[in-house]
Amino acid sequence: MSDELVVSEIFGPTWQGEGPSVGHRAGFVRLGRCNLACQFCDTAYTWDWEQYDPAKELTKRSVDDVIRDLENMNVELVVITGGEPLLQQRHLVPLVDECVRRNWRVEVETAGTIAPTLDGVDRWSVSPKLANSGMSVERRRKPDVLRAFAATGRTIFKFVVVESTDLDEVAALVDECGLRDVWIMPEGTDPETVLRGLRDLAEPVLARGWNLTPRLHVLIWGDRRGV
Repeated sequence: MSDELVVSEIFGPTWQGEGPSVGHRAGFVRLGRCNLACQFCDTAYTWDWEQYDPAKELTKRSVDDVIRDLENMNVELVVITGGEPLLQQRHLVPLVDECVRRNWRVEVETAGTIAPTLDGVDRWSVSPKLANSGMSVERRRKPDVLRAFAATGRTIFKFVVVESTDLDEVAALVDECGLRDVWIMPEGTDPETVLRGLRDLAEPVLARGWNLTPRLHVLIWGDRRGV
């Protein structure tokens, strides 16, 4: 098993900006490459080689190097994200094992198109893509995979919503796959757009019995990278 990962960036200490851990100090490991190409993606530098140069954006890093960077951050929460980190799921085993050995909590953020096999993850943050992503249904919608995540009992489902009409699509997927712990997050890479989305979504999300999350890092730093 290789102990190397294709990494886009490692940064922190910062705060987890989304979902149930929002506001918690964290270190981020952002991996390169993705199997989707969402039109609103705010980390296209991990996969869009028409706009970015992979030779500049991606590096191979040993797990030892990644752990050293995380140790310097003095955090208890490690967020593994992307891109799509589960494209490297097999190679994540030694990294997660080392995090567990240090009593660091591990969250993995994924689009929910690849089934989980990784042990030691405290929380899966699964973000199934909707029609607003611009992706075809065949590429983005994997009900069996979503059910596999739900069966772990350690998964939250976080949907990126552009407008309140997207909530009907969320509801259909929630019902089809029996999803629980549903979080709605407004799309946006600037504070004004995120705040407007929160205001527009607050009442309809509350009425459906779901959770609402901001994008704390965007509210603080806008679309700045590495925070």
